[in-house]
Amino acid sequence: MRSHLLNDTTAESYRRSVTEGVERVARKLATTRGPFTGVTPAELAPVVDAVDLDRPLGDASAALDELEDVYLRDAVYFHHPRYLGHLNCPVVIPAVLGEAVLSAVNSSLDTWDQSAGGTLIERRLIDWTTGRIGLGPSADGVFTSGGTQSNLQALLLAREEAKTPGGSSAPADLAKLRIFSSECSHFSVQKSATLLGLGADAVISIPVDRDKRMQSVVLAAELEACRAEGLVPMAIVATAGTTDFGSIDPLPEVAALAAEYGAWMHVDAAYGCGLLASRTRRDLLDGIELADSVTVDFHKSFFQPVSSSALLVRDGATLRHATYHADYLNPRRAVTELIPNQVDKSLQTTRRFDALKLWMTLRVMGADGVGELFDEVCDLARAGFELLAADPRYDVVVEPQLSTLVYRYIPEAVTSPTEIDRANLYARKALFASGEAVVAGTKVDGRQYLKFTLLNPETTVADIAAVLDLIAGHAEQYLGENLVHA
Repeated sequence: MRSHLLNDTTAESYRRSVTEGVERVARKLATTRGPFTGVTPAELAPVVDAVDLDRPLGDASAALDELEDVYLRDAVYFHHPRYLGHLNCPVVIPAVLGEAVLSAVNSSLDTWDQSAGGTLIERRLIDWTTGRIGLGPSADGVFTSGGTQSNLQALLLAREEAKTPGGSSAPADLAKLRIFSSECSHFSVQKSATLLGLGADAVISIPVDRDKRMQSVVLAAELEACRAEGLVPMAIVATAGTTDFGSIDPLPEVAALAAEYGAWMHVDAAYGCGLLASRTRRDLLDGIELADSVTVDFHKSFFQPVSSSALLVRDGATLRHATYHADYLNPRRAVTELIPNQVDKSLQTTRRFDALKLWMTLRVMGADGVGELFDEVCDLARAGFELLAADPRYDVVVEPQLSTLVYRYIPEAVTSPTEIDRANLYARKALFASGEAVVAGTKVDGRQYLKFTLLNPETTVADIAAVLDLIAGHAEQYLGENLVHA
């Protein structure tokens, strides 16, 4: 069994196995004709369940053959131009190269004595990102598993930094702490509040305007009401790229209110962080430099493989709220000895060297190259909006700020809103089952809508038009069959 360990004596076996795997995936990518096969859980589960994990195949080629049946054949392929579903991006080759390197070397980014250069590369990328944001010379941060973890840690820091209304340094009563976020913010805000022991009513939802941006006037009123009731405005979460609409909250106005009421300002830019590399749209993030903390998901709009996210903070000293010292790992003396242990900043202990993927991307493509790709999908969304707005079959909700379109099929014949809901739901499911395209869905004002999340520069307006025709066809089929049955 030692022959399977990666070391100096097995390097050639490693090269052959990985090369074979890469070649198979490359062939799959080159020959995939749709984003999905349409396989159902009932069809695929027996194939996976039939694998006897206690009887190894003993051979990498055989395992790859089997993998074709249990995974590769039916995987959802985000690189396909008609994958228009969730916030999943096609990935750039330099990042995939970085993934291969980091997996083989297997550095753990918790302590210097497990990562060395990896620690310094991550720190350099944190500095690069905080510089792009404009957080200032005291800024710091750490890579995380994703936006949910980044948001959780940001609100943990906000909770620990909370002061009583009188200005005392004593922590406020947890029951009095309040978090403000828009009704379109990510669900991880509510989830984080629960995990942090703040109670179900700790998050105050602020309505949005017609462009799905937080209404700062209402936010101001809610903050004042909070203060009048003796409650503590712990944090305001502004979103720079909402999951459903790609909308960007008014960051300068939110920052001014956060300063006035002594609230921590967190910007969830998990989606909109791609604007940091844009040469034409960077101004959409104006005000982000005033935040106390920022979430970025490089695995969304920087075209990185999952996972690659980070939490950035204006004042690096606030990361102390996540610091715990263990004698076997990061003893307190390491701080005075200036040993750079990243575990001092992280909620995680063992942690992958995910920063290497972004490092390789920047060293091969440069930030401008990433920004150009993100600008392309934002331009595509604008063209898609014009297509939808001119199509009488569809109602489109809002003009895109980023690369998301939310719309709803509306039949020519008058029918009930409930039937229209069902027709849109059916169309999405039927499209997914066909394997021809993948779109997402959401609700707007209680009604069922569909969603294009455009993160593939290879997608064209013709692809969007073709998918709209497919959706209309499925919806019309559903309505026609229902009419016959009625």
